[in-house]
Amino acid sequence: MKKPATIEPAKGKLGVLLPGMGAVGTTFIAGCLLARKGIAKPFGSLTQMGTIRLGKRSEEKSPLIKDLVGLPSLDDLVFGGWDLFPANALEAAREADVLSRDHLDAIADELAAIEPMEAVFFPEFVKRLRGEHVKQGDDKMQLAEAVRQDIRDFKAKHGLERCVAVWCGSTEVHREPSECHQSLAAFEEGLRKSDPAISPSQIYAYACLKERVGYANGAPNLTEDLPAIVELAKETQTPVSGKDFKTGQTLMKTILAPGLRARALGVRGWFSTNILGNRDGEVLDDPDSFKSKEVSKLGVLETILQPHLQPELYGDMYHKVRINYYPPRGDQKEGWDNIDIFGWLGYPMQIKIDFLCRDSILAAPLVLDLALFMDLAQRAGMSGIQEWLSFYYKSPAHAPEVYPEHNLFVQQVKLKNTLRWMVGEELITHLGNEYYD
Repeated sequence: MKKPATIEPAKGKLGVLLPGMGAVGTTFIAGCLLARKGIAKPFGSLTQMGTIRLGKRSEEKSPLIKDLVGLPSLDDLVFGGWDLFPANALEAAREADVLSRDHLDAIADELAAIEPMEAVFFPEFVKRLRGEHVKQGDDKMQLAEAVRQDIRDFKAKHGLERCVAVWCGSTEVHREPSECHQSLAAFEEGLRKSDPAISPSQIYAYACLKERVGYANGAPNLTEDLPAIVELAKETQTPVSGKDFKTGQTLMKTILAPGLRARALGVRGWFSTNILGNRDGEVLDDPDSFKSKEVSKLGVLETILQPHLQPELYGDMYHKVRINYYPPRGDQKEGWDNIDIFGWLGYPMQIKIDFLCRDSILAAPLVLDLALFMDLAQRAGMSGIQEWLSFYYKSPAHAPEVYPEHNLFVQQVKLKNTLRWMVGEELITHLGNEYYD
């Protein structure tokens, strides 16, 4: 990827389109509206709260990230999206029951004005949900063209020149790539023939990229990493990133596992289980959808601990992940981890984590950051897979010849150094020898 010669300024409004306007999507939109009014703070968002060091430590230069790279303000965002259900954003937010009545009442009119467009939906890909507000078409290409028209209409209605899309919908069933995914020509032929291997999320990604709308995949769906989609992203000079928002239990793993590896502490087993009761939990109660999530979650420890390099420490590690649908908990997910480790002379120890978190509260700032950074990449002319955004994902998209980087701290360095590189600032290696000459 070439260094940007210039970064186009963030002029005008930015459209943020969400395939999926349930708990995560409405919590994101509501949070942005509340922050605009000064009612609440966008905690958890690197683009809003984060700083970035420039130059030497002794220079004490650490501007806000949004000021360094010229990100759009929250006032410049225009929200839209698609959903299986016709409820407007206010109704959907109340149904999700994530935010307080006081918060929703303060922005009720703005939320009520955001109505979802009809969704692309095939029940074989999300078996536990029914589609009440869905598009009809003779074939999958017609559905893709309908999504493209939605995007054009949305931009015209709001006077927009730029849009990004962030998938906030449900986890689709696990699928392996097929012949129709191997090239753009094969994919388009598959659309015309309604190939059963083509999922709703793939149709959204295709439609967005054809309209030069950057696409970020917040679920473990097989989408942005397909050869056909990567080819289209390069052809249209549009960025893609993914996949699967890194929020609760996996966030904890990518914080803790690098510490164990750094101190050469062995791991004999890591048992993880979750309970959650929102729509995501209901969808993941289906074994085929859970398989997509399981594959995404299980890969994290393998690449951080690298047992093939240190078999005595990690070669016999047992790693188990479970997710249990428990309706009374709603969006307030709970994740338990039991970690059996060993240290000096092989003596055993244990670590136990009980993370009582809120799924959508952790995901919402990721949606915001990805929307703004994907727009930045587009304005900088950076197309194809944006690996520097792996900081936000459980299963980061990456070049085929390398393994994904899961270590949260390496990901953070990569993200911040990419921002420095984009604006011509010196990269920071943390070597620091110059202080001791």
